[in-house]
Amino acid sequence: MELLNDMALFVEVAHTRSFSRAADVTGVPNSTLSRRISALEKAIGLRLLHRTTRKVELTEAGQLYYERCRRIVEEARLAHEQLREMQAQPSGVLRASLPVDFATIYMAPLIAEFAARYPGITFDFDLTPRRVDLVAEPFDVAIRMGELSDSNLVARLLARLSVRAYASPGYLKRFGEPRHPSELEQHECLGFSRAGKWALQRGKEAVEVPVGGRFQVNSVGMFRRLATLDQGIVLLPEEIVAEDVAAQRLRPILTDWLGRSTPVYALTETRLLPAKTQRFIEFLQERLGQHAAA
Repeated sequence: MELLNDMALFVEVAHTRSFSRAADVTGVPNSTLSRRISALEKAIGLRLLHRTTRKVELTEAGQLYYERCRRIVEEARLAHEQLREMQAQPSGVLRASLPVDFATIYMAPLIAEFAARYPGITFDFDLTPRRVDLVAEPFDVAIRMGELSDSNLVARLLARLSVRAYASPGYLKRFGEPRHPSELEQHECLGFSRAGKWALQRGKEAVEVPVGGRFQVNSVGMFRRLATLDQGIVLLPEEIVAEDVAAQRLRPILTDWLGRSTPVYALTETRLLPAKTQRFIEFLQERLGQHAAA
């Protein structure tokens, strides 16, 4: 990089045939220009400029070097301009790993909105449940829900989603509506098999309730769908069930109580991100943050 900078200074001196004019253009002091070009000549082993008190002339080697360096410096300048254009209007393929159910149920409209905002970006999404390796695999970003284990990845918090209990009108008509979390032990509760207890909080009051039921599945989309079919109570982020609540397939219960908020993170291998990835993360922070829990 230092060699390229010295080339650029030499090109400006050769173009203007003057150290003082080149200093005005580059903002580099005259004495520094002279010292840097002298060091360049020493490194090359040839004199590039004839200096007199009145003018600067190119040597034969200097003329050849100027013609070559001028093209290199111009290419570098164009490359920087193209990168600035990319930053202003990102483009390229965005490769992302997304949580299956959250992406399908909630993120799809946001992704469509983002795609309309940045028509130069194309998308390659991996929606399998596996935890991708951002170091070994060619992903730009991974979106993850839930608390993270320690890792060397860069994690950006996008939102904390409010979690509530929901049930279908049909289920509540058949089995009644619990009035306190302790009553959940007598109900069918749908969730992941490892979730033996639900933690709920009302203000400063917190309880943990053992829950169980006939269905233990590993898919949010599946137990959400089972809940709409009158099969039990679910504890989910509001965003996941918003359509079902609007259509009256589900309704909130124990409305004074909240589950532990669900964090949503964007994970990247590095903080130095291309514009397409940076814009995607900023967009999700903006849109998810509008629905984040306090």
